[in-house]
Amino acid sequence: MILVTGGAGYIGSHCVLALLNKGLDVVIFDSLETGHIETVETLQKEGKVEFIKGDLKKLEDINSVFDKYKIDAVVHFAALSLVSESVKEPQKYYYNNVYGTLNLLNAMMSHNVKKIVFSSTAATYGEPEYIPIDEKHPQNPINPYGNSKLMVEKIMDDYSKAYDLRSVRLRYFNVAGADSKTRVGEWHNPETHLIPNILKSTLSGGKTFEMYGDDYPTKDGTCVRDYINVEDLAQAHILALEYLAKGGETNYFNLGTKNGDTVKEVFSACEKVTGKNIPVNIMPRREGDPASLVADNTKAKTILGWNPEHTLEDSIKTAYAFLTRD
Repeated sequence: MILVTGGAGYIGSHCVLALLNKGLDVVIFDSLETGHIETVETLQKEGKVEFIKGDLKKLEDINSVFDKYKIDAVVHFAALSLVSESVKEPQKYYYNNVYGTLNLLNAMMSHNVKKIVFSSTAATYGEPEYIPIDEKHPQNPINPYGNSKLMVEKIMDDYSKAYDLRSVRLRYFNVAGADSKTRVGEWHNPETHLIPNILKSTLSGGKTFEMYGDDYPTKDGTCVRDYINVEDLAQAHILALEYLAKGGETNYFNLGTKNGDTVKEVFSACEKVTGKNIPVNIMPRREGDPASLVADNTKAKTILGWNPEHTLEDSIKTAYAFLTRD
């Protein structure tokens, strides 16, 4: 049985579907602070999914899961992830993301569970020194969110050496799209990601969308990002679990496509998929937005055998189908 913390959230729910598709039983542990009980109920229609509402900041909550179920491995998504909020409320992020993970790791150790796949982030790299970014790139986060994820990575290194608690850390770039059968998808409140916000603007009476900065040193002046499809991302977690099950050592991998798309290209793709013209208002740059973030995914391809299959347009199509479903 696989424990998925944060399984009621965006990426976690897609990972649960991928686990169920492999015939695995799942326990979701989620506080529902940002996840949704409706998502859990949808997942429970797809296979054997147990749900425990709890808070990782309470050791007794997470210990109770290991007491009740025989857990073979953990996939850890539960975290706060808004960069701007982390700058305003760093205490909240360190307490939730770092202390909460410490409780999870301690519960694992006390129940002799020694395998974990961790949802990390390209934000641990900070401002890119070169593109594409490989795993040897220095990790110098520029915000508390990135710092909190890097702290967890370092803790996992130490636990691996001292206690043989093996981890795979997956550093995501920009995640996009939804389940191809529209069962689950992106559902944040507030929504902060580019693609769902562009798509939502087409459903709200022709709202003008704000684009931040068109004077970057890129091919069309707008920021370049590496958009990785959420179903491809979920498959990487399955491969990471299989890698650990076969005795793989603690490791870390970038998850991206190695291709970058500009904000203007994303807008064009959204207009193509929706068939609607999206009015845009160019705004000044936002502080802290790097011109380009693109992953080198060679290591994940080579060691995990992972290969992203979906295009940006595929991701936009599934995201739009999820938003406009009945």
